Amino acid sequence: MGIVVQKYGGSSVATAEHIKAVAGRVGRARESGLDIVVVVSAMGKTTDRLLRLADEVSREPSPREIDQLLATGEEQSVALLAMALHDRGVPAVSLTGPQAGFRITGRYGSGVISEIQPKRIHEYLGEGQAVIVAGFQGMNALGDVMTLGRGGSDTTAVALAAALEAERCEIYTDVDGIYTADPRIVPEARRIPVISSEEMAEMSWRGAKVMHPRAVELGALYGVEIHVRSSFDETPGTIIKGGKHLEHLETRETVAGIVHDLDVSRITLNDIKTGPGTMSRIFTPLAERGISVDVIVENGVPGGAADVAFTVTRGNFAEARKLAEEVASSLGGEVEGEEDLGKVSVVGTGMLNRPGYAAKMFASLGEAGIPIRMVSTSEIQVTCVVPTDRVEEAVRRLHKDFELEERDV
Repeated sequence: MGIVVQKYGGSSVATAEHIKAVAGRVGRARESGLDIVVVVSAMGKTTDRLLRLADEVSREPSPREIDQLLATGEEQSVALLAMALHDRGVPAVSLTGPQAGFRITGRYGSGVISEIQPKRIHEYLGEGQAVIVAGFQGMNALGDVMTLGRGGSDTTAVALAAALEAERCEIYTDVDGIYTADPRIVPEARRIPVISSEEMAEMSWRGAKVMHPRAVELGALYGVEIHVRSSFDETPGTIIKGGKHLEHLETRETVAGIVHDLDVSRITLNDIKTGPGTMSRIFTPLAERGISVDVIVENGVPGGAADVAFTVTRGNFAEARKLAEEVASSLGGEVEGEEDLGKVSVVGTGMLNRPGYAAKMFASLGEAGIPIRMVSTSEIQVTCVVPTDRVEEAVRRLHKDFELEERDV
């Protein structure tokens, strides 16, 4: 029998009734002759609730203890789902991340998977049991529980599918697939039946919340086919797979979708003295503090100086600005900041080979009077940073002008 890995997010197991429904879906999959391994997130908003509790009892809870605490959320879910399966007559066993063989390295709260030892999972599957694995966690070299950070259950599921050489990895969530834009903003958005791993990873990095980009990239690296489906109905969803298919070749429509991100702020170092190592002086302190930088733009100004602007999330804005001010002061410049920004991105394979797409995006936003603060491009995306209050308008305008609602996706 083939192995299928299923992953259920927090909204899919938010209540006892939801857990029973998941048990029903798992039971039906087993009846079709498949070996099933299930990865489960914490119930509903459990992780947020546990973090609030930590803040109530400690001014500065240690990262190790935070991981010890948060890991209990997924452990509740896997035990409850195993119980629900037993009640349906389905033999099942629940495992924590360490029990399932996940070895993690890195820092508490943001670990990365170094190895999976799935021997125990194979043994249980050989006994005819469904195996329920806690997502988001594993064990580090010290024997401590370590978590993978937000979205880690997606990464757990895809990594496990790769380690088990599963037929596919099914991600069950509260939406029925990947769309050409957020349907809450663009009601005419179309579900995408099949999308390449490269396009999906870019859409995830640029703001699409359905799949975590780490998981998509891991699937691309190890050739794992990922199916994104709704936990609440039987719609076919979206298949994410390698983009090496030859259908249509260069006649294939380039744009896959429009994505947005409302959590953006900009920091600009104005009129700083530049030379070898300047960019390192700016960005190394940010990296050392774990602050991720997205869009970066450098503009030369008269006299051998330059302006350097970059974006971070709003949660990192204050600390990033303080670090930037220290560097700017040492380089004879000043710092400006702007918090109320967002990003809108047009994503699709091979966009740099068709420059008309970037021009069309700029023209569309210009005709709508939407100011562009920054621009970032790559082979697969064009991103514009715009004021937060114009992001949704920009998404609707671009979706219409690129005729995505009319396309046979």
